[in-house]
Amino acid sequence: MANPLKKLAGQTAIYGLTSIVGRLLNWFLVPIYIGVAKFSTDQYGVVTEMYSYVAFLVVLLTYGMETAYFRYSTLDEYDPKKVYTSVIYSLFTTSVLFIAISILFNQPIADWLKYPDHPEYVTWFALIVGLDALSSIPMARLRAEHRAKKFAFINFVWIGVNIGFNLFFLVYCLPKFNAGEHNWLIDTFYNPEMGVGYIFLANLMASAVKFVLLLPDIFKARYGFEMALLKKLFIYALPLLIFGLAGIVNETIDRIMLKRMLFDTLGEKETLSQLGIYGACYKVSIIITLFIQAFRYAAEPFFFAQEKEKDARQTYARVMTYFVIVCAVIFLGVMLFIDVVKYFIPNQDYWAGLRVVPILLLANISLGIYYNQSIWYKLSGKTQYGAYIGLFGAIVTIVLNYIWIPIYGYMGSAWATLICYSSMMLLSFVLSRKHYPIPYQLPRLFLYLGLSFGIYVLSQYFPISSTFLKYSIYSLVFIAFLGMAYFLERPKKVLI
Repeated sequence: MANPLKKLAGQTAIYGLTSIVGRLLNWFLVPIYIGVAKFSTDQYGVVTEMYSYVAFLVVLLTYGMETAYFRYSTLDEYDPKKVYTSVIYSLFTTSVLFIAISILFNQPIADWLKYPDHPEYVTWFALIVGLDALSSIPMARLRAEHRAKKFAFINFVWIGVNIGFNLFFLVYCLPKFNAGEHNWLIDTFYNPEMGVGYIFLANLMASAVKFVLLLPDIFKARYGFEMALLKKLFIYALPLLIFGLAGIVNETIDRIMLKRMLFDTLGEKETLSQLGIYGACYKVSIIITLFIQAFRYAAEPFFFAQEKEKDARQTYARVMTYFVIVCAVIFLGVMLFIDVVKYFIPNQDYWAGLRVVPILLLANISLGIYYNQSIWYKLSGKTQYGAYIGLFGAIVTIVLNYIWIPIYGYMGSAWATLICYSSMMLLSFVLSRKHYPIPYQLPRLFLYLGLSFGIYVLSQYFPISSTFLKYSIYSLVFIAFLGMAYFLERPKKVLI
């Protein structure tokens, strides 16, 4: 039992390392945007909104083919090389078409986005999304073939380029320009009117470099395109596309709706300011997302490979237990020390939004549990249920945001996110009991999550005025929680 789980833990560390490091470094760019570049809340609102559209478009342009590739490349009756070729040809066609249309109509799209003075944003993001979609399958192939070193190298290069250009434009050029210092580099490459556009431009440069590094793997797609195979891939992937779109609606539609619903009432500046505050504080809750992303990189191919083992379902159950333990530890650590964590956002104008953090942490935990559960419909071939659940969540999200945004603003969006992900998690669990039951250790799961949340609630009801005493007690409580988890899971401690 230990060997496959140790393998998953190792793969999570390897494949997740670049994801975690990348997101962490981008996470740490937020203090640079807010503290060094001193982007105001409304300026950061532009960044928040534009990346909401990116998340949606990446899912649309990959249309479930990553999971379809994993599935069909592991089936004995299909040649993995032909599966790869068919997927690459399909994605290349749709991505190039998307880029061409977006560039051709960049001004009308910019007008619709209410950024009429910045059609270049549309062009840049079309290229970013298109290149990322084209890069997704070669990266998936590296994971499927366990080529971890190359996978890590390419991701680290992407990270380095993105971070490097952000630092160049916003940490080197911007302060010197504001101080009246000029040199060849600043005069040649820096334009103060571009503002937050440099964040987008750095992303584009990084995506282009990543694509170039993957070109040798893309050119390997010459083993014969099969339309019949592509049709089967589409049939398998279509429900996953619907689920993916519904999922991204759940994840990002609140920020898009915030602008659309508050723009006429509050005006452009105040609306973008609310969006910027919400987006910055959302970043605090991303700590859970970092772990979930790292886990998913390794978990999906692992779960498919593990399917043939006789004790596979017991393995899935144990994985869920360990997953929940880590999430509970992260939640407790963030919320007990939130007065320290908040300095991640070095501008008090943003701190009004910190009250969304516990809500969004719980929401992301629910989403992570749901991702773990989703293996039941992928392995049983009932991927349509993923679409049904995702659509249900999307309806909940849209309806609650529509009702609550005009009344509560971004707090309504936070609560809508929690209710959406919690309901999806519960619905998936109920359906899994019928179609692909997995013996999850429910008492353990409730214990870890309930105790973590209970400790946080008590800390709010019984505040401690002395800073030293407060953090001393909180540290002891946190260590005690870790000790309890270690003691209860001691027979399997090699995994923890």
